[in-house]
This record gives sequence, C-alpha cells and structure tokens, in this order.
Amino acid sequence: MLAQRTLKSLTKAVGVGLHSGQRVELTFRPAAPDTGIVFRRVDLPQPVDIVVSAQAVTDTRLASTISSGSAKVHTVEHLMSACAGLGLDNLYIDITADEVPILDGSASSFVFLLQSAGIELQAAPKRFIRVLKPVEVREGSGAGEGATVKWARLDPYEGYKLSFEIDFDHPAVDLTGQRVAFDLGSGSYSRDIARARTFGFTKDVEMMRANGLALGGGLDNAIVMDDYKVLNSEGLRYNDEFVKHKILDAMGDLYLLGKPLLAAYSAFRSGHAMNNQLLRELLLHKDAWEVVTFEDEKRAPAGFATLARAW
Repeated sequence: MLAQRTLKSLTKAVGVGLHSGQRVELTFRPAAPDTGIVFRRVDLPQPVDIVVSAQAVTDTRLASTISSGSAKVHTVEHLMSACAGLGLDNLYIDITADEVPILDGSASSFVFLLQSAGIELQAAPKRFIRVLKPVEVREGSGAGEGATVKWARLDPYEGYKLSFEIDFDHPAVDLTGQRVAFDLGSGSYSRDIARARTFGFTKDVEMMRANGLALGGGLDNAIVMDDYKVLNSEGLRYNDEFVKHKILDAMGDLYLLGKPLLAAYSAFRSGHAMNNQLLRELLLHKDAWEVVTFEDEKRAPAGFATLARAW
C-alpha cells in the first residue's frame, strides 16, 4: 500500500513574517491519518483550527491566505510547497501570529526542518486527486493583448509534473531561464526547486512598505532588484531561480487542494489567484477528477513510493 505520511517527532521554527515583520513561532506536530494539514492559531484567546482546502483560501494578493471565520494565516505557500515536495499528508502547524515566517524566502528551511523531524509512514492509504479531463482558467486574449494574457491548466498525467513560463520585462530576469519543467517523480525537489527564493523590485518594496507591507523583507530573505540588476551580493542560487520560484509557489498553492494531484500543471504568468481559481474550477467539474489510492505501491507513479531525498 502507498501509505499516508506524517512526522515522527515535533519540531519548531522561529522567524518573522514577510509582510507583517512580526516575530512568529511555528510548531510542527504529527497528526493522525486523514487529518490533512491543519494550521492552528494558538495565539488567539480560543485557538482556531484552519484546515487546508481550496475553499479555505480567502485572499491571494501577494500571497495565499487561508481563513476560518475571522482567523487567518497569510503567506502559507512556501511551507505548503515543502509539504507537497516531501509528500506529507497529515500535520498540525501551531502558529503564534497571522503570517508564516519567511525564513530565507524559499522552501528549503521548511524542508530541512520537516526532514529533520523524520517522516513516518501511516497505516492508511494515501489519497490522490487524479485529473481525468483538461481544466483551464485564462485571462486576456489575442496577440494584441500579449502582455495581459495569463493562464493555468491541469491535464491528465499519471504522476505530477509542472511547467511554468514567466514574462517579466526586466534586464536581470531576461538574462535568466524563463521557462522550466519539473517532475516530482524525479525525487529532486529539495535540490532543484526548494531553494528558489521569492523576488521583488525596489520600487515595489518601497510602495508596499508605505502601505504597511513587506516590513520583514530584505536581502536575506528575497531576491531584490533595482531597475537593472540583482542587488543581492551572492547573486542567484539557480540560473533560472525566478521561474523556479514560480514552480515552488504553484506547488504550494495547488497543495491547498488538501490532497496531492496526479496531473500535469502548465501555466503562463499565473499567480496565487489564478492557481486557486484553477483548483476551484477543477472541483466544479465532478467528471474531471476522481480520488484514487494505490493498494500496490508498485502501481503508483515513479518516485511517489520513495521518501524525498535530503540534499
């Protein structure tokens, strides 16, 4: 049987929120089979559980935010990407503020923490959502509007692969790879995707700070560019780090579905909002997907039965 996964032991992280600048503590705890991934706001007078689902996403401006009633957790996508890359199904995440800490701006710190706690197989079958028919969301149209066109799509595929293309009119980005494809079955998420950092432009950062955002952002947790170049003294971690971060984000956004996908995701200039629209569009079409398990793990797509490799 291809089994569900949780953590073997408890682990903690401390950092600051990218937008709030607030100090925040995370505690990752094992969870029983079929629990899913649950964020728990333990700083509230009465702790509130927010169970990850496509419908729990209530804001997609600058990051993915999930809510239950008035309780919110912002910027969940990098942590969710790490959970997707490691194949974690069940996890409690206690959080002491309303935003996940940015750490180094990628998913690699979360991957390291979760792998250090150990991954445990559970006595329950892992449940996938297998895409049966193509589903697409799109904005803009026509060649004349080239700069406004954006789309995201899921196609049937016996495994999980993602391809993404970006289109930034910026000298530093133009010098790098702008299209990347990644197959989770390769087992190289930790090495090839997890280290890609979020990025921003100095002019946008100044505007965001004037609006009380990006208060925790800086050169130690983001790639920052002026009008011409990357300002980080160490440069880029990958020669296509910008588009790889978009893959990292997409993996996190799509894992908010609550179950891993068996599908091929492709996108052009998509973002948090469109990724969530794509999930909601999929769920609307009951004939476009099914829930499957693998009683014989040898029948599962390549790479899914093995635990993700460390660095």
